[in-house]
Amino acid sequence: MTIRTVSPTADIAALDAADALAPFREKFTLPDGVIYLDGNSLGALPVDTPSRVAGVMHDEWGTGLIRSWNSADWIGAPQRVGAKLARLLGAKAHEVVVADSTSVNLYKLIVAALGAQRGRRVVLSEPGNFPTDLYMVETAAATLGAGHRLELAPRDELVSRIGDDTALVMLTHVHYKTADLFDMAAITAAAQAKGALVLWDLSHSAGAVPLALNACNADLAVGCGYKFLNGGPGAPAFLFVAERHHATLQSPLGGWMGHARPFAFVDGYEPAPGIARFLCGTPPILAVAALESGVDLHLTVDMQQVAAKSRALCELFIDLVDARCATYGVTLVGPPRGAPRGSHVSFRHPEGYAIMQALIASGVIGDFRAPDIMRFGITPLYLRFADIAAAVDVLEEVLRTGAWRAPAYQVRHAVT
Repeated sequence: MTIRTVSPTADIAALDAADALAPFREKFTLPDGVIYLDGNSLGALPVDTPSRVAGVMHDEWGTGLIRSWNSADWIGAPQRVGAKLARLLGAKAHEVVVADSTSVNLYKLIVAALGAQRGRRVVLSEPGNFPTDLYMVETAAATLGAGHRLELAPRDELVSRIGDDTALVMLTHVHYKTADLFDMAAITAAAQAKGALVLWDLSHSAGAVPLALNACNADLAVGCGYKFLNGGPGAPAFLFVAERHHATLQSPLGGWMGHARPFAFVDGYEPAPGIARFLCGTPPILAVAALESGVDLHLTVDMQQVAAKSRALCELFIDLVDARCATYGVTLVGPPRGAPRGSHVSFRHPEGYAIMQALIASGVIGDFRAPDIMRFGITPLYLRFADIAAAVDVLEEVLRTGAWRAPAYQVRHAVT
């Protein structure tokens, strides 16, 4: 496809030639003929991950067998990888642990926060937050009873809705559909000033945007490992609890790995000190190894460079789509050009699902979010400016020719 000049000052080839992150593309396995714009949902496979997992399988499991819980430090993997993640999150090493799924970690921290906030019963969030976040609050409130409940407020009303009954403000830092970005420091300070704790979902932030949990005085956070962290499908999640809360927050899931003396095998539960109390079951070692490989790769990257390239790629995408596809009814969703955003771009179209299926069939892989949003992940470590231009070429062609009207593209798959 032809590489286009976007404006007299923005030559695509020159942008790629000047890209300091360009060498990282070779650190990922990317199929030929594909422009992958869905790394915000499932990150691409790092080149080093298969050998890392194979080593755990063949050497640590195959040869070491059960001895590897000690000799290969399997038992310390959740804390070890958590400490590495802490460097990406702007947290202390002993404040982050890898465990379970994002949903399970949400439940742990929601219930722990409600238990610590005696006399306060409300969890405040925004409508349109990621569904599992809201579902977990509903589930926790129903389990706890006693008037605990979820309340929703539009983001421009959130701070004014925090009251004496608000125990927890729970928000997603980067909105999963729109890429709208909350001011973490400002929201956290406003909530804490009114006596509430704040729980941040970093699933679309970790590995995508610079984070500074400690500098923002964050209380609690969760996030997944399979998006921008490239940990693989269903990768373990992580949770963060600020050190000042370690002694007062109690996990509602008292599994043996969260026990102070798990191999004493006593009948009564005694929570471990520190972040380890939020562990539950046996860690999935093969999955943690894959996640660790992705995290190690990210630790070699300057996140400020990642953020700068993300902004440039997103703004190029927005400019090109506006210039070439707006006439077909495609409109931007979320932050306008130049505004703070996460690392994905979303567009609205009444036939968004079918258009996305036609794009995927043509080798441009994004995803769809109901009711009408086409979502494109911008992953600076392996995307080129030429990829963005080529993707818009395909989008324009799909729209111009009406290729999306084919019956095959109207069929809804289980995963969109």
